[in-house]
Amino acid sequence: MREAATVENRPYHHGDLRRALVDAARRILENEGPSALSLRAVAREAGVSPAAPYHHFKDKGELLEAVAFVGWDALGEAMTAAKERTPDLGARMTEIGVAYVQFSQAHPALYRVMYDCSRDKDELPEGLQDKEDSAYCQVRETFRAFAGPEVADVDIELATIAAWCAAHGLAEMNSFKQFDPLKQGLGGEEGFLRAVLSHLGMFPAARAKANGPG
Repeated sequence: MREAATVENRPYHHGDLRRALVDAARRILENEGPSALSLRAVAREAGVSPAAPYHHFKDKGELLEAVAFVGWDALGEAMTAAKERTPDLGARMTEIGVAYVQFSQAHPALYRVMYDCSRDKDELPEGLQDKEDSAYCQVRETFRAFAGPEVADVDIELATIAAWCAAHGLAEMNSFKQFDPLKQGLGGEEGFLRAVLSHLGMFPAARAKANGPG
């Protein structure tokens, strides 16, 4: 039996109820999967009345949107941390790519919700838009810092999209058994991720600059 009694008696502050509900939804999602998620289950997990979630979310869809937003923030934090601990600009894109894939594996249900909530939209998820510390901006800013001001903004944006798609594809394919021999030969999964991402060669202009003339 889960810690139902403890959860039921957990105090909360009304001003934090929305966040408490989102956190409860994330716990259910990651521990039990999407099929266990409902507004009633979230209320029980948060230790509030069954009616309480409806003060903040009209239905499960709105709750999932809020969970996805938190997920994008958490991904941004993971990629920011990877960037900050990698002083070498040439290695930084690889490391934030590794952080992306590792986040997707550590939080598979949350990662799926993040993209599921984006598929019917005609723009980037809200958690990625115009935020300096967003995951998407971490990629763009890393390319800009490496390439220098002479590289056109359009090339930076295209490289950002290419890098994002590559990391997303690797996150989807990383569990394929065909890659197990490579992982063994490269010292494990992290070594495999780093090797793949370092071989992408997605930004010829920046690479040429790093290599110098000739």
